Amino acid sequence: MRLALAALLLAVAAPAAATPADDLNRLIERHWAWYLKNNPVMATRLGERRYDDQLDDLSLAGMDRRAAEAKGFVARLDAIPDASLTPAQRGNKAILRRLLSEQVEANGFGQRMMLFTNRNGPHQDVASLGDYVPLLTKADYVSLVTRYEKYPAVNAEMIAVTKAAVAGGYTLPCEAMAGFEKTISGLIVTDPTKARAYEPFTRARPADATAAEWSALQARARAAITGSLNPANTAFLAFYTRDYAPKCAKSPAASAEPGGAAYYAFRVRQQTTTTLTPDQIHALGLSEVARIRGEMDALAAKAGYPSRAAFIARLRTDPVYYAKTPEELMRANARVAKIIDGKMPSLFGYLPRLPYTLREIPAETAEGTTTAYYTDGNLESGLPGTYWVNTSKLDQRPFFEIPALTVHEAVPGHHQQISVQQELDLPPFRKYAAFFTAFVEGWGLYSERLGIEMGLYDTPEKDMGRLSYEMWRACRLVVDTGIHAKGWTKAQAIAFMTDNSALSAANIEAEVNRYIANPGQALAYKLGELKIRELRARAEKALGPKFDLRRFHDVVLGQGAVPLDVLDAQVQGWIDGQAGGAAAS
Repeated sequence: MRLALAALLLAVAAPAAATPADDLNRLIERHWAWYLKNNPVMATRLGERRYDDQLDDLSLAGMDRRAAEAKGFVARLDAIPDASLTPAQRGNKAILRRLLSEQVEANGFGQRMMLFTNRNGPHQDVASLGDYVPLLTKADYVSLVTRYEKYPAVNAEMIAVTKAAVAGGYTLPCEAMAGFEKTISGLIVTDPTKARAYEPFTRARPADATAAEWSALQARARAAITGSLNPANTAFLAFYTRDYAPKCAKSPAASAEPGGAAYYAFRVRQQTTTTLTPDQIHALGLSEVARIRGEMDALAAKAGYPSRAAFIARLRTDPVYYAKTPEELMRANARVAKIIDGKMPSLFGYLPRLPYTLREIPAETAEGTTTAYYTDGNLESGLPGTYWVNTSKLDQRPFFEIPALTVHEAVPGHHQQISVQQELDLPPFRKYAAFFTAFVEGWGLYSERLGIEMGLYDTPEKDMGRLSYEMWRACRLVVDTGIHAKGWTKAQAIAFMTDNSALSAANIEAEVNRYIANPGQALAYKLGELKIRELRARAEKALGPKFDLRRFHDVVLGQGAVPLDVLDAQVQGWIDGQAGGAAAS
């Protein structure tokens, strides 16, 4: 009897066997700790402070180590059976597996050695650090200046890897790289207080630092700029102009690089989250271009112009449509942004807490980059979202594009989507590291169409601006695949975009350079937008008068960024649930 009782007590006291769900949760936690360790700047942004004195490892050995470890995570994920998991857990597992598998696959291409594009690189990243990490305490500033001091080692790694890339035939096309040296030379300043990296040290002194401590930190920052950043950038500039630029690629196509055709196929699949081939995407793009061109023709006729070309010619040349100063352009953007803010509750049931701000794109990159872009913030770290506006070449930045631009980059576009994602009840990797481009940029382009319902396109010029922006993304399907899979030249791409969009010459030049230097990424916008529009039309048809636009938008954003097939299933499940509820009622 005593033996039976002892056995019973032992059984009660023994911990329950781990379930597949437990295994998955632990693996997700281990993966996130691993991710933060390997992304120290991101870790700082998110409040993990153990890596505050570190920068990313750019070495080939580091890439191989991370890929091997990612492969190990995939194997452990595959060992967890789906049958015992909830639908939400299966979704987390599938998304994590996809991200890790793509990381492993990407490391198999020689293009992994291409560490900068025509628009950005590690040199610009370190100069911008003060915009992307929390700067609330004395320790935050110590962390920032420590990273400045450590940058020469990272720069040396970048140059070493890029030398290997040059030797292997992995260089960016000459045609896309005009002016890139300015993104380096613009960071080298004689007076360290004029450096962009010093700007954080011109802000108010952190509350926990004495005046003497703050003065010492400022002196240390000046010394780091003079003694670390300037020499590193000088070395990079010399390497780029002497060793890299003369060996830039003569063809604009990724497919002309070693293994380029397979690499481009991977990029198309990764960026679009579809199985569409370049030929299928090219044909879809031509179809969309024809449709939008018809709408532009009709709008021009309605506005009293003899042709679409005549309307666009005036839009491109009449000074009335352009700001005379950067401040005038920024004021115009700010006004439109606040008008949109007031319309947001009519489109969404859930709005994020994090605000966003407007800033000018840094001068040394502005001339070669796009019209605007967004960078995400983080409420816990005291970082707002930022809508960056290009104030260079003012005669190329028309007022009539501002509504479409703002709804895409700020709200209800990127800021709404990304900030909502950070507040969802999801594992951290899905909040902060799962940014499927087709979803993120598809939502941005879909948001431009929401400007119609907000009444933003209240003049023919603004509506042509909207159509031109939609045409721009449709042209991307044609141009990106044309360059990288069909042998198009840069001149052909520019001519196609000039003929079909109302974009200015400077914007078209910068955009085509972008597609050349970052193959496949530009395909995501239109494909994602078309999927969201398809799902909305499906929901409207199925639900009829029961369709709730605010609820639909909350559902689309309610699981964060996901592949398009997952989004389809997610929205279809909501439609079925709503329809079932209506039928039962």
